[in-house]
Amino acid sequence: MFATAFSARPDTASRMGHDAQRPAGRYAGPERRTQHSWLVATLDEVDYGMLLLTETGHVVHANHVARIELDGQHPLQLVGHELRARHTHDATALHAALQNAALRGLRKLLTLGDGAHRACVSIVPVGADHAPGEASTLVMLGKRQVCESLSVQGFARSHSLTPAETRVLVALCQGTPPGEIAADLCVGIATVRSQIGSIRQKTGAGSIRALVRQVAVLPPLMGVLRHAPTAELLHGRVEAQLMAA
Repeated sequence: MFATAFSARPDTASRMGHDAQRPAGRYAGPERRTQHSWLVATLDEVDYGMLLLTETGHVVHANHVARIELDGQHPLQLVGHELRARHTHDATALHAALQNAALRGLRKLLTLGDGAHRACVSIVPVGADHAPGEASTLVMLGKRQVCESLSVQGFARSHSLTPAETRVLVALCQGTPPGEIAADLCVGIATVRSQIGSIRQKTGAGSIRALVRQVAVLPPLMGVLRHAPTAELLHGRVEAQLMAA
C-alpha cells in the first residue's frame, strides 16, 4: 500500500477531506469546512513541524514549521509533492513506521539522519474513524534546539533586557558557559557575570538553570513567521527588530 516515497498534495489543496476523495453522503457543509480551516490555522501555530498523512501515504497538510524545516538539512524532505527520507538507509524504517501506524495503529519514535543533522520523528496514528482519503497518521518533527531564537528574543523584550543582556541570554540558552560567552563577546568575565545577575534580577530567576527553563517552556512565537522566505532570513529580521525596539 505504501511506496518508499509518500505523495503530497499541493499546499493550495492542503486540507483534510478533498472533494474528489469524499465518500458519497458524507456531510461537507459550512460547519465542516470551518472546522478544517480552524484545524489548519491551529497546526500552523504549533511550534513543532507536523504533517498529516492519509492511510495511503498522501500528505494532506504540512504546517508552517514543517515546511520551513523540510527546506533545509532535515533527514526528511519534500521533493515535488512527495515526502521522502533524505538518506536511503532511513527509507525502510520510515516506510515501516508509516505503514504500521496507518494499518495497525502503532506509534513509533524514529531517529533519522547522520551527525549534526540527526533528528527524531514521531509517527502517530490519529483516529480510527477517519473517512477514506482523510488523515490517519501524524508525523511530528522533533525540535532542533531547546530554546527557539524568536522565543528568546521575545522573552528578552518582555523583560526589558538590554541588547548586551539579550546576547548573553541567547548564549546561555545555547548552553555556552559564561567564560566562553565572555571570550565570544570580547568582554571580561566580570562583565558577563554582572549581566547574568541583571538578567536574573529582571526575570526573577534564582539561577542560570531556572532562567533557561523559563525560556524553554515559553509558548511559541509563530505569528511573525508567516511571510519570510526562509527561516534564516526571517530570524535575522525579527531579531534585528526586537533588538532595536
